[in-house]
Amino acid sequence: MFDRFIPRINWRNILALFFAFPILPIGAQTSEEKADALLKRMTLTEKIGQMVQINDFNGEIPEHVREAIRAGKIGSMLNEVEVETSLELQRLAREESRLGIPLIMARDVIHGFRTVFPIPLAQAASWEPDLIRKGAAVAAREAAQAGYHWTFAPMMDVTRDPRWGRIAEGFGEDPFLASQMAAAMVKGFQGDDLADPHTIAACAKHFVGYGAAEGGRDYDRAIIPDHMLRNVFLPPFRAAVDAGVATVMTSFNEINGIPASGHVKILREILKKEWGFEGFVVSDWESTKEMIAHGYCEDMRDVARKSARAGVDMEMQSSAYGDHLEALVRGGEIPEALIDDAARRILKIKFDLGLFENPSPYRIAPPRPPLAADLALARESALKSLVLLENSGILPLSPSLKSLAVIGPMADDPYEMLGTWNRDGLPEESITPLAGIRNLVGESVSIHYAPGLDFSRDKNRSGFEAAVAAAQSAEVVLFFAGEESILSGEAHSRAYLDLPGAQNELLEALAATGKPVVLIIMAGRPLVVGNLLDKTAALLYAWHPGTMGGPAIADVLFGKEAPSGKLTITFPKAEGQIPVYYAHKNTGRPPHSRKLTMMDDIPRRAYQSSLGDASRYLDIGYLPQYPFGYGLNYTRFEYGDLKLTSAVLKPGETLTVSATIRNSGKRDGAEIVQLYIRDLVGSLTRPVRELKGFQKINLKAGESRQVSFELRPAQLGFYNGDEQYVVEPGRFQVWIAPDAQSGLMGEFELLPGS
Repeated sequence: MFDRFIPRINWRNILALFFAFPILPIGAQTSEEKADALLKRMTLTEKIGQMVQINDFNGEIPEHVREAIRAGKIGSMLNEVEVETSLELQRLAREESRLGIPLIMARDVIHGFRTVFPIPLAQAASWEPDLIRKGAAVAAREAAQAGYHWTFAPMMDVTRDPRWGRIAEGFGEDPFLASQMAAAMVKGFQGDDLADPHTIAACAKHFVGYGAAEGGRDYDRAIIPDHMLRNVFLPPFRAAVDAGVATVMTSFNEINGIPASGHVKILREILKKEWGFEGFVVSDWESTKEMIAHGYCEDMRDVARKSARAGVDMEMQSSAYGDHLEALVRGGEIPEALIDDAARRILKIKFDLGLFENPSPYRIAPPRPPLAADLALARESALKSLVLLENSGILPLSPSLKSLAVIGPMADDPYEMLGTWNRDGLPEESITPLAGIRNLVGESVSIHYAPGLDFSRDKNRSGFEAAVAAAQSAEVVLFFAGEESILSGEAHSRAYLDLPGAQNELLEALAATGKPVVLIIMAGRPLVVGNLLDKTAALLYAWHPGTMGGPAIADVLFGKEAPSGKLTITFPKAEGQIPVYYAHKNTGRPPHSRKLTMMDDIPRRAYQSSLGDASRYLDIGYLPQYPFGYGLNYTRFEYGDLKLTSAVLKPGETLTVSATIRNSGKRDGAEIVQLYIRDLVGSLTRPVRELKGFQKINLKAGESRQVSFELRPAQLGFYNGDEQYVVEPGRFQVWIAPDAQSGLMGEFELLPGS
């Protein structure tokens, strides 16, 4: 009868506290000290258990998984989305295992969670690292509220091949820019303190050379000279490590004959020893097991041996570690010290995350829609990612416009707004371009909507008649074309980069009406667009813009906002021109702006001769469709008055390079000012241009501003053939430019001793 007066005791919480604290001796303060103290109490089986990650099982937890968790044989779970299942998994680890070590719960949070931001390639087009940081912070908070501790992002693979599907997940072709974006995203996910419940651990992937897959075919080999590896592909990862990234993921590919998950040099020697990386390395999905198919490992036992020796601390999904590591250690084939090092690294991150205090801080909260502030940030990100590539003057649309045709398979498909690797964003919460336009113009503009095609690959032309009728009824046609989300991303490389399905034919039918057509492309990669330009009055590249892409696109089309994005990847004229990128080498016969002999210039049965020729194609020349750094605005920017503070740069000194940027148009606008250099003579040949800085400035109509950059000798170096970073004296060219193909050029000399 007195039960109601007795306080209810939550024994689960008491057990959690019991397991959280006895493992740590008095005086253990840092995560490293806590990990060391815990490691001393662990058996070999439990240490190896920390190195094992398994995937979710779509429902009831199998008994063998329960037993494995109780025995300390599992350290991490990925992709568990059911709240109660996740709680039970964590309870098993905390309350029923000997040491109560929590699981680290992982999820692919690539470009947003519930609030979906533009694909990373699009976000990079903003050239605003802090905006990327803010977006990652939103994703981290939303993912943490869903119970996740760890994301497999950012992807920082430098790539110069738009055929490769995963180009959508990265930041483009330039190592300097990718480094800035990678560090910003790491800081956004991880904040100032991983123990903050609003943060999650980031993962720098894919280490390394994945973006150099041969032929743009996903998972294919990469052949990369050591100096090129260090000058092009490693810098973003070094930037992530310097930013404190918690984890690094190995890539699927082989590098110069050795699969990344078995590559001692890149994992142990460079990442851990040379760079001092203190987090842990995780394999990509079964990438360890796939070393058998590569022909590098004989069996799963060999996989476990080579992966552990190389420095893979946690194995994703594959069973090699759980099945074979203990026997390899007890047989003397692998020193237990390697296991200790891997387990210590994993435990340190778990302590950093505060998992021992509270592994599931938010699980009591039900999922909630995106916050208004987060949607506003997603809208800003989408807006600043839009790149205006062509404009005959039709944009922004006239305020006197009374009728508009909205056509195309991408105009009103909320799912396709979200892009590749969207796991948790809801299509019903995304706003399409059609909805964004209607919300903006209300009843002031008559909108005639006809998709013409149901989806991007659709070849059924039955909708053409309605689309043409809509175009004929309107003053201007907006054609939303592109590729579905599933056509980019992992395992979705394309040999042909044209508009899929019957979209080109639909564009031809619309152009035949005589009405001006504004082409808006939504895609996960650069497409070949040269054959579309004679049918369009403007081209706006919108990528896959995320939850709030529709309002952002509408704002730009109607001039409420101005486009300011610039490309971080070169657009080819044709697939046969790939790879084409701005930081290429000059060759002994460099292309030039003078008239070259083209295919139609050659007389029939002409004598075979190379006199006067240069490195280019007979049919398309040598220039790309659009260069790196390119993007138009609704105003004009003039560059002038280039100044260098000195014609020489001495050791220990700084050279200031400046130019005056003037907004000579009638609208306010934002310009991304870029700094490039060229080392004219080196012990290894150097690229014709290298990005070394950028600034985004806002100028009112008629306003001018001096933009300055500082160059120090250390910025002018490179890794030589001996993999040593060298700063070599000599002559340099420097540009302040709107893109990688133009600008104001000056020269200076770097003196010896730098």
